[in-house]
Amino acid sequence: MPPVLSVIAGMVDVIGFLSLGLFTAHVTGNLVVIAAQLVRGGPPRLATVLAVPVFMMAVASAWLIAKASDRRGPALLRPLLLVQFLLLVAVLTLSVVGQPAGNPHGLLAGVTAMIAVSAMACQFSLLRLAMTGAPSTAVMTGNLTNAVLALLDSLSRTRPLTQGSHERLRRTLKVLIGFFAGCVAGATAVSFLGVWAWSLPVVLAAAAVALR
Repeated sequence: MPPVLSVIAGMVDVIGFLSLGLFTAHVTGNLVVIAAQLVRGGPPRLATVLAVPVFMMAVASAWLIAKASDRRGPALLRPLLLVQFLLLVAVLTLSVVGQPAGNPHGLLAGVTAMIAVSAMACQFSLLRLAMTGAPSTAVMTGNLTNAVLALLDSLSRTRPLTQGSHERLRRTLKVLIGFFAGCVAGATAVSFLGVWAWSLPVVLAAAAVALR
């Protein structure tokens, strides 16, 4: 499941960035943009600022859904995957009907971006609530660090610094490759499909629900 989710995250992040001008899966990137705009004297874009509290509220909503469902661990995976799927369907619908990419700074573009951010917040939440110990499917800095350290431990002839290096390397490489493949596929879809590019993560999110 993590490799599939990483492909979805890569698609959503690059499609959101190219069509809506916003990182939808990376709170870190938005914080960097906000800081840079503040220091340069220009007001930060409202959608970029809102992405942070919206992400937090979406995580809280996922927690509330988990509480209300009275489920724990892997049993939470399917309902949270379903929420992610429905949010991405909403993004696709708004993109096709309203054409927000034509005015990335408009209200509709902001609303569409916030729904995409919420979908990714749901994905992050399900990793923590339903798949404890799974590698991150969107933040690749930590995964790349783990991959390099695991590779060095695997190749070392002395006692490894960490345990389970072969398994960690395998798991992190899968999500790294998945995320990058998702980015490439998403960027290609924007070029050839336009607003319908959002259909790719929607289809994959539906497949993830079906797998559960």
